[in-house]
Amino acid sequence: MCITLFNYQENLLPAMRYSFLSVFTQALRGHTGWKPAWRKAEPAPSYDVVIIGGGGGGLATAYYLAKNHPEVGRIAVVEKGWLGGGNIGRNTTIIRSNYLLPGNEPFYEFSMKLWEGLERELNYNAMVSQRGIYNLYHSDAQRDAFARRGNAMLLHGADAQLLDKAQLRREVPYLNYDNARFPVQGALVQRRAGTARHDAVAWGYARGADLRGVDLIENCEVTRIFQENGKVTGVETTRGTIRAGKVAMAVAGSSSLLAAKAGLRLPIESHALQAFVTEGLKPLIDTVITFGAGHFYISQSDKGGLVFGGDIDGYNSYAQRGNLPVVEDVCEGGMALMPMLGRTRLLRSWGGIMDMSMDGSPIIDKTPVDNLFINAGWCYGGFKATPASGFCFAHLVARGEPHPVAAAYRLGRFAEGRLIDEKGVGAQPNLH
Repeated sequence: MCITLFNYQENLLPAMRYSFLSVFTQALRGHTGWKPAWRKAEPAPSYDVVIIGGGGGGLATAYYLAKNHPEVGRIAVVEKGWLGGGNIGRNTTIIRSNYLLPGNEPFYEFSMKLWEGLERELNYNAMVSQRGIYNLYHSDAQRDAFARRGNAMLLHGADAQLLDKAQLRREVPYLNYDNARFPVQGALVQRRAGTARHDAVAWGYARGADLRGVDLIENCEVTRIFQENGKVTGVETTRGTIRAGKVAMAVAGSSSLLAAKAGLRLPIESHALQAFVTEGLKPLIDTVITFGAGHFYISQSDKGGLVFGGDIDGYNSYAQRGNLPVVEDVCEGGMALMPMLGRTRLLRSWGGIMDMSMDGSPIIDKTPVDNLFINAGWCYGGFKATPASGFCFAHLVARGEPHPVAAAYRLGRFAEGRLIDEKGVGAQPNLH
């Protein structure tokens, strides 16, 4: 396998390269020679850039900032818990770029291309599996809408294929075609889409950032954001004061709480999004499937568990847990699509905190406070956007201007009426 070579002379620790040979050698040694993937850094008094949030967005930003913009100087990531303990480790692992609107499709297709080279880029097995995604349609109107979306995808360089019922049945024979409450008519397929191991994505970016000298500081909650004359100067944390030339926020569902520490009010609501996994089963579903007559999506993990989810909880919450009405709704969607799911046993459920923006699309922009930047409002799309989110946010922090594929994600679009409403449901976050 072709591996990207790093300039390790600039790193604080020598790199342990992962390969078949290293795994084989360590197996012979009883796996006693592995080194930690990253350092447990202590906070320094000051940095040129402090990134708040040790999830996918924050770690990817740190990696691309150190790799692509070394001129920015010293970088730190501060995380109130442990790296990867938030939404990056609490999702259903789907990656895709099947969007419609010009503000979204180029960005997510850029992210899809980064996914395709991520494991070589990081020398880390993120278990990227391009098993494809099937978006089912159940009416003529939905078919026409999916045809428009597929055409938009093709125009932006993505792949898309519209299947009728006969074609879909040959490829996905286990759906309920004959007695369905919502008859399946076909699907829009993106074959390059799929899944990735969420934890491994966080670990891979953390390792890559650490190798380039980024300090990854865990158990370090930000309690205050310092400003002087309208300009950010640093942060107060539970591990002391850290001065900073620039501060970048990437904290998902906690974005509103953190922004309030800088005197900002964001156009965001936080909601819990639940996900579920069944007991391990023999190989059953070899792709990702979404239900067009309701909000339900499902795939099968490498351990054999069926991983699925649906809508957010309808009320605002900062809790990483949900309630039973949504559990019932998600299970109803699954049973309508594949009645055989009723024979499986649910192993566990969990929740993430979704930062729902007013139009269902993200924000990557400067804030009114000079040198304070924000990466938020990802709604359901944060995990699949991880590579492009970090790449574009790093570009913004380093250069002070948005990356071309993220130029539409400005904070001011809500005041200017330039909404990116992918679902066409208006400025109501819980409907996106």
